[in-house]
Amino acid sequence: MYSLTHFWVDLSCAFLVFRTMADSPDFALCLLLYNFCAFALQMPFGLLADRLNRNGAAAASGCALIALAYLLPPPVLAAVTAGAGNALFHLGGGIDVLNESRDRAWALGIFVSPGALGLFIGTLWGKALSPALWLAPAGLLALAAVILWLCRKCFGSLRSRNAAVDVTAPGGYGALLPLFLVVVLRSYMGMNQAFAWKAEWAIALTLALVLGKTAGGFAMDALGGKKASVCTLALAAALYLFSALPLPGILAVFLFNMTMPITLWAAAKTMPGAKGFTFGLLTFALFLGFLPSFMGWPSLLTGPVSYAVVAAVSLLLLWFPLRKEVSHADGPGGVAAADAGI
Repeated sequence: MYSLTHFWVDLSCAFLVFRTMADSPDFALCLLLYNFCAFALQMPFGLLADRLNRNGAAAASGCALIALAYLLPPPVLAAVTAGAGNALFHLGGGIDVLNESRDRAWALGIFVSPGALGLFIGTLWGKALSPALWLAPAGLLALAAVILWLCRKCFGSLRSRNAAVDVTAPGGYGALLPLFLVVVLRSYMGMNQAFAWKAEWAIALTLALVLGKTAGGFAMDALGGKKASVCTLALAAALYLFSALPLPGILAVFLFNMTMPITLWAAAKTMPGAKGFTFGLLTFALFLGFLPSFMGWPSLLTGPVSYAVVAAVSLLLLWFPLRKEVSHADGPGGVAAADAGI
Protein backbone atom coordinates (compact mmCIF):
# COMPACT_ATOMS: atom_id res chain seq x y z
CA MET A 1 0.00 0.00 0.00
CA TYR A 2 2.81 2.41 0.79
CA SER A 3 4.36 1.73 -2.64
CA LEU A 4 1.09 2.42 -4.44
CA THR A 5 0.59 5.57 -2.39
CA HIS A 6 4.17 6.69 -3.12
CA PHE A 7 3.37 6.47 -6.82
CA TRP A 8 0.20 8.51 -6.41
CA VAL A 9 1.76 11.07 -4.06
CA ASP A 10 4.58 11.90 -6.48
CA LEU A 11 2.19 11.85 -9.44
CA SER A 12 -0.16 14.24 -7.61
CA CYS A 13 2.63 16.65 -6.69
CA ALA A 14 4.02 16.79 -10.24
CA PHE A 15 0.49 17.12 -11.62
CA LEU A 16 -0.21 20.06 -9.29
CA VAL A 17 3.06 21.83 -10.06
CA PHE A 18 2.86 21.59 -13.84
CA ARG A 19 -0.91 22.07 -14.14
CA THR A 20 -1.33 25.08 -11.85
CA MET A 21 2.11 26.71 -11.45
CA ALA A 22 4.09 26.32 -14.68
CA ASP A 23 2.63 29.48 -16.27
CA SER A 24 3.10 31.60 -13.16
CA PRO A 25 5.85 34.26 -13.04
CA ASP A 26 6.69 32.73 -9.64
CA PHE A 27 7.24 29.25 -11.06
CA ALA A 28 10.97 29.16 -10.27
CA LEU A 29 10.28 30.22 -6.68
CA CYS A 30 7.51 27.61 -6.39
CA LEU A 31 9.84 24.90 -7.66
CA LEU A 32 12.51 25.87 -5.15
CA LEU A 33 10.08 26.05 -2.23
CA TYR A 34 8.42 22.77 -3.17
CA ASN A 35 11.73 20.92 -3.36
CA PHE A 36 12.98 22.51 -0.15
CA CYS A 37 9.86 21.47 1.77
CA ALA A 38 9.66 18.02 0.17
CA PHE A 39 13.31 17.08 0.71
CA ALA A 40 15.18 19.41 3.08
CA LEU A 41 12.38 19.49 5.68
CA GLN A 42 12.39 15.72 6.01
CA MET A 43 15.39 15.93 8.34
CA PRO A 44 13.67 17.96 11.13
CA PHE A 45 10.33 16.32 10.39
CA GLY A 46 12.07 12.95 10.71
CA LEU A 47 13.12 13.61 14.28
CA LEU A 48 9.55 14.58 15.11
CA ALA A 49 8.17 11.45 13.42
CA ASP A 50 10.63 9.24 15.32
CA ARG A 51 9.40 10.69 18.60
CA LEU A 52 5.66 10.75 17.81
CA ASN A 53 5.68 7.05 16.82
CA ARG A 54 2.63 7.43 14.58
CA ASN A 55 4.06 6.63 11.17
CA GLY A 56 0.79 5.73 9.46
CA ALA A 57 -0.83 8.92 10.74
CA ALA A 58 2.15 10.94 9.43
CA ALA A 59 1.87 9.31 6.00
CA ALA A 60 -1.90 9.84 5.86
CA SER A 61 -1.51 13.45 7.00
CA GLY A 62 0.97 14.00 4.20
CA CYS A 63 -1.56 12.75 1.66
CA ALA A 64 -4.22 15.04 3.14
CA LEU A 65 -1.89 18.06 2.98
CA ILE A 66 -1.18 17.46 -0.71
CA ALA A 67 -4.91 17.16 -1.34
CA LEU A 68 -5.41 20.45 0.53
CA ALA A 69 -2.81 22.10 -1.69
CA TYR A 70 -5.16 21.62 -4.63
CA LEU A 71 -7.68 23.91 -2.89
CA LEU A 72 -5.23 26.65 -1.92
CA PRO A 73 -4.50 29.75 -3.99
CA PRO A 74 -1.63 28.88 -6.29
CA PRO A 75 1.17 29.11 -6.61
CA VAL A 76 3.42 29.74 -3.57
CA LEU A 77 1.17 28.57 -0.72
CA ALA A 78 0.14 25.49 -2.68
CA ALA A 79 3.78 24.64 -3.43
CA VAL A 80 4.80 24.86 0.23
CA THR A 81 1.81 22.81 1.40
CA ALA A 82 2.33 20.10 -1.22
CA GLY A 83 6.04 19.90 -0.43
CA ALA A 84 5.40 19.54 3.30
CA GLY A 85 2.80 16.87 2.61
CA ASN A 86 5.23 14.99 0.39
CA ALA A 87 7.82 15.07 3.16
CA LEU A 88 5.40 13.74 5.78
CA PHE A 89 4.23 10.88 3.58
CA HIS A 90 7.75 9.76 2.71
CA LEU A 91 8.80 9.81 6.35
CA GLY A 92 5.77 7.96 7.66
CA GLY A 93 5.90 5.31 4.98
CA GLY A 94 9.68 5.06 4.99
CA ILE A 95 10.01 4.54 8.75
CA ASP A 96 7.29 1.87 8.76
CA VAL A 97 8.96 0.00 5.89
CA LEU A 98 12.34 0.20 7.61
CA ASN A 99 10.83 -1.05 10.87
CA GLU A 100 9.11 -4.03 9.28
CA SER A 101 11.89 -5.01 6.85
CA ARG A 102 14.47 -5.31 9.67
CA ASP A 103 17.64 -6.79 8.12
CA ARG A 104 16.25 -7.03 4.60
CA ALA A 105 16.08 -4.34 1.93
CA TRP A 106 13.71 -5.76 -0.69
CA ALA A 107 10.66 -4.00 0.76
CA LEU A 108 12.54 -0.71 0.88
CA GLY A 109 13.44 -1.03 -2.79
CA ILE A 110 9.81 -1.64 -3.67
CA PHE A 111 8.74 1.35 -1.56
CA VAL A 112 11.14 3.92 -3.04
CA SER A 113 10.95 2.85 -6.69
CA PRO A 114 7.45 3.96 -7.85
CA GLY A 115 8.14 7.65 -7.19
CA ALA A 116 10.06 8.19 -10.43
CA LEU A 117 7.20 6.69 -12.46
CA GLY A 118 4.70 8.87 -10.61
CA LEU A 119 6.74 12.00 -11.34
CA PHE A 120 7.01 11.05 -15.00
CA ILE A 121 3.28 10.46 -15.48
CA GLY A 122 2.26 13.41 -13.30
CA THR A 123 4.47 15.75 -15.33
CA LEU A 124 2.96 14.49 -18.59
CA TRP A 125 -0.57 14.88 -17.24
CA GLY A 126 0.15 18.36 -15.93
CA LYS A 127 1.55 19.57 -19.25
CA ALA A 128 -1.19 17.87 -21.29
CA LEU A 129 -4.06 19.46 -19.29
CA SER A 130 -5.67 16.09 -18.63
CA PRO A 131 -7.25 14.34 -16.76
CA ALA A 132 -9.56 16.28 -14.43
CA LEU A 133 -7.77 18.06 -11.59
CA TRP A 134 -9.98 16.55 -8.86
CA LEU A 135 -8.80 13.01 -9.60
CA ALA A 136 -5.45 13.43 -7.81
CA PRO A 137 -6.75 14.75 -4.44
CA ALA A 138 -9.62 12.26 -4.44
CA GLY A 139 -7.14 9.41 -4.82
CA LEU A 140 -4.92 10.86 -2.09
CA LEU A 141 -7.77 11.02 0.43
CA ALA A 142 -8.88 7.47 -0.40
CA LEU A 143 -5.34 6.14 0.03
CA ALA A 144 -4.92 8.05 3.32
CA ALA A 145 -8.06 6.38 4.65
CA VAL A 146 -6.79 2.94 3.64
CA ILE A 147 -3.42 3.57 5.33
CA LEU A 148 -5.11 4.52 8.61
CA TRP A 149 -7.38 1.47 8.40
CA LEU A 150 -4.45 -0.86 7.73
CA CYS A 151 -2.47 0.61 10.62
CA ARG A 152 -5.31 -0.05 13.04
CA LYS A 153 -5.78 -3.55 11.64
CA CYS A 154 -2.07 -4.45 11.81
CA PHE A 155 -1.04 -2.69 15.03
CA GLY A 156 -4.35 -2.39 16.88
CA SER A 157 -3.92 1.39 17.04
CA LEU A 158 -2.13 4.20 15.25
CA ARG A 159 0.94 3.66 17.42
CA SER A 160 3.90 2.35 15.42
CA ARG A 161 6.89 0.20 16.33
CA ASN A 162 9.61 2.85 16.40
CA ALA A 163 12.62 2.25 18.58
CA ALA A 164 13.26 4.61 21.48
CA VAL A 165 14.64 7.83 20.03
CA ASP A 166 18.43 7.88 20.11
CA VAL A 167 20.48 10.16 17.86
CA THR A 168 23.81 8.58 18.73
CA ALA A 169 25.36 6.43 16.02
CA PRO A 170 27.13 3.22 17.19
CA GLY A 171 29.47 3.48 14.22
CA GLY A 172 29.90 7.24 14.57
CA TYR A 173 28.55 10.04 12.43
CA GLY A 174 31.52 9.48 10.15
CA ALA A 175 29.69 6.43 8.80
CA LEU A 176 26.85 8.66 7.63
CA LEU A 177 29.05 11.15 5.77
CA PRO A 178 30.00 8.92 2.80
CA LEU A 179 26.36 7.83 2.46
CA PHE A 180 25.30 11.48 2.44
CA LEU A 181 27.87 12.28 -0.26
CA VAL A 182 26.77 9.31 -2.39
CA VAL A 183 23.20 10.64 -2.42
CA VAL A 184 24.39 14.17 -3.30
CA LEU A 185 26.28 12.68 -6.26
CA ARG A 186 23.31 10.55 -7.32
CA SER A 187 21.01 13.57 -7.23
CA TYR A 188 23.50 15.75 -9.10
CA MET A 189 23.95 13.02 -11.71
CA GLY A 190 20.18 12.69 -12.17
CA MET A 191 19.81 16.43 -12.71
CA ASN A 192 22.78 16.86 -15.04
CA GLN A 193 23.42 13.76 -17.12
CA ALA A 194 22.45 14.52 -20.71
CA PHE A 195 21.96 11.89 -23.38
CA ALA A 196 21.34 12.82 -27.00
CA TRP A 197 18.82 9.97 -27.21
CA LYS A 198 17.01 10.87 -23.95
CA ALA A 199 13.77 12.21 -25.49
CA GLU A 200 13.19 9.20 -27.73
CA TRP A 201 13.93 6.75 -24.91
CA ALA A 202 12.24 8.65 -22.05
CA ILE A 203 9.94 5.80 -21.02
CA ALA A 204 12.76 3.23 -21.03
CA LEU A 205 14.96 5.59 -19.02
CA THR A 206 12.21 6.12 -16.44
CA LEU A 207 11.66 2.37 -16.15
CA ALA A 208 15.41 1.93 -15.64
CA LEU A 209 15.19 4.28 -12.65
CA VAL A 210 12.16 2.49 -11.22
CA LEU A 211 13.32 -1.08 -11.77
CA GLY A 212 16.89 -0.30 -10.72
CA LYS A 213 15.74 0.87 -7.29
CA THR A 214 13.49 -2.18 -6.95
CA ALA A 215 16.23 -4.60 -7.99
CA GLY A 216 18.73 -2.97 -5.63
CA GLY A 217 16.90 -4.14 -2.54
CA PHE A 218 16.75 -7.74 -3.77
CA ALA A 219 20.42 -7.61 -4.82
CA MET A 220 21.46 -6.46 -1.35
CA ASP A 221 19.52 -9.26 0.30
CA ALA A 222 21.08 -11.83 -2.03
CA LEU A 223 24.68 -10.56 -2.09
CA GLY A 224 25.01 -8.17 0.84
CA GLY A 225 25.37 -4.42 0.52
CA LYS A 226 29.10 -4.43 -0.20
CA LYS A 227 29.06 -7.02 -2.99
CA ALA A 228 25.89 -5.59 -4.52
CA SER A 229 27.42 -2.10 -4.55
CA VAL A 230 30.68 -3.29 -6.08
CA CYS A 231 28.96 -5.31 -8.81
CA THR A 232 26.40 -2.68 -9.77
CA LEU A 233 28.54 0.45 -9.62
CA ALA A 234 31.59 -1.10 -11.26
CA LEU A 235 29.47 -2.35 -14.14
CA ALA A 236 27.61 0.97 -14.29
CA ALA A 237 30.91 2.82 -14.58
CA ALA A 238 31.97 0.58 -17.48
CA LEU A 239 28.64 0.98 -19.28
CA TYR A 240 28.59 4.75 -18.80
CA LEU A 241 31.71 4.90 -21.02
CA PHE A 242 29.46 3.77 -23.89
CA SER A 243 26.38 5.78 -22.86
CA ALA A 244 26.36 7.76 -26.11
CA LEU A 245 24.38 4.70 -27.25
CA PRO A 246 20.89 4.09 -25.77
CA LEU A 247 21.20 0.49 -24.59
CA PRO A 248 24.41 0.80 -22.53
CA GLY A 249 23.21 4.17 -21.22
CA ILE A 250 19.88 2.75 -20.01
CA LEU A 251 21.60 -0.25 -18.43
CA ALA A 252 24.08 2.09 -16.71
CA VAL A 253 21.23 4.16 -15.23
CA PHE A 254 19.52 0.95 -14.07
CA LEU A 255 22.67 -0.27 -12.30
CA PHE A 256 23.63 3.13 -10.88
CA ASN A 257 20.24 3.47 -9.16
CA MET A 258 20.37 -0.01 -7.62
CA THR A 259 22.35 1.40 -4.68
CA MET A 260 19.54 3.73 -3.57
CA PRO A 261 17.84 1.28 -1.17
CA ILE A 262 21.29 0.15 0.01
CA THR A 263 22.24 3.67 1.13
CA LEU A 264 18.90 4.19 2.87
CA TRP A 265 19.07 0.82 4.63
CA ALA A 266 22.67 1.37 5.70
CA ALA A 267 21.96 4.84 7.13
CA ALA A 268 19.04 3.48 9.15
CA LYS A 269 21.28 0.74 10.55
CA THR A 270 23.85 3.33 11.56
CA MET A 271 21.28 5.14 13.69
CA PRO A 272 18.47 2.64 14.48
CA GLY A 273 16.92 4.92 17.10
CA ALA A 274 16.36 7.72 14.57
CA LYS A 275 15.31 6.16 11.27
CA GLY A 276 13.24 9.20 10.33
CA PHE A 277 16.17 11.53 10.94
CA THR A 278 18.56 9.46 8.82
CA PHE A 279 15.94 9.11 6.07
CA GLY A 280 15.56 12.90 6.12
CA LEU A 281 19.32 13.42 6.19
CA LEU A 282 19.64 11.60 2.88
CA THR A 283 16.70 13.45 1.31
CA PHE A 284 18.43 16.68 2.32
CA ALA A 285 21.35 15.38 0.28
CA LEU A 286 18.95 15.00 -2.66
CA PHE A 287 18.02 18.67 -2.28
CA LEU A 288 21.67 19.73 -2.28
CA GLY A 289 22.26 17.77 -5.49
CA PHE A 290 19.30 19.55 -7.09
CA LEU A 291 20.49 23.08 -6.27
CA PRO A 292 23.40 23.56 -8.74
CA SER A 293 21.19 22.75 -11.71
CA PHE A 294 18.37 24.91 -10.39
CA MET A 295 20.77 27.82 -9.88
CA GLY A 296 21.93 27.49 -13.48
CA TRP A 297 25.53 26.67 -12.63
CA PRO A 298 27.53 25.02 -15.41
CA SER A 299 27.42 21.26 -15.18
CA LEU A 300 30.61 19.45 -14.22
CA LEU A 301 29.40 16.38 -16.10
CA THR A 302 30.47 16.69 -19.70
CA GLY A 303 29.97 13.24 -21.13
CA PRO A 304 30.37 9.47 -20.72
CA VAL A 305 33.76 9.61 -18.98
CA SER A 306 32.49 12.01 -16.29
CA TYR A 307 29.45 9.78 -15.67
CA ALA A 308 31.76 6.79 -15.24
CA VAL A 309 33.91 8.76 -12.78
CA VAL A 310 30.84 9.62 -10.66
CA ALA A 311 29.86 5.93 -10.53
CA ALA A 312 33.42 4.97 -9.50
CA VAL A 313 33.58 7.68 -6.82
CA SER A 314 30.19 6.55 -5.49
CA LEU A 315 31.58 3.02 -5.17
CA LEU A 316 34.61 4.27 -3.22
CA LEU A 317 32.37 6.28 -0.87
CA LEU A 318 30.03 3.33 -0.25
CA TRP A 319 32.96 1.05 0.48
CA PHE A 320 33.75 2.80 3.76
CA PRO A 321 30.42 2.33 5.60
CA LEU A 322 29.93 -1.17 4.15
CA ARG A 323 33.49 -2.51 4.28
CA LYS A 324 33.03 -4.63 7.45
CA GLU A 325 29.68 -5.98 6.45
CA VAL A 326 28.85 -9.53 7.43
CA SER A 327 26.39 -11.80 5.72
CA HIS A 328 22.86 -12.42 6.95
CA ALA A 329 23.92 -15.93 7.84
CA ASP A 330 26.40 -14.61 10.37
CA GLY A 331 23.72 -13.33 12.67
CA PRO A 332 20.57 -11.24 12.98
CA GLY A 333 22.35 -7.89 12.79
CA GLY A 334 23.03 -8.13 9.05
CA VAL A 335 25.98 -5.72 9.26
CA ALA A 336 28.38 -4.82 11.99
CA ALA A 337 27.43 -1.68 13.89
CA ALA A 338 30.56 0.12 12.74
CA ASP A 339 29.73 -0.35 9.05
CA ALA A 340 26.01 0.05 9.06
CA GLY A 341 25.01 2.96 7.36
CA ILE A 342 20.10 3.38 3.68
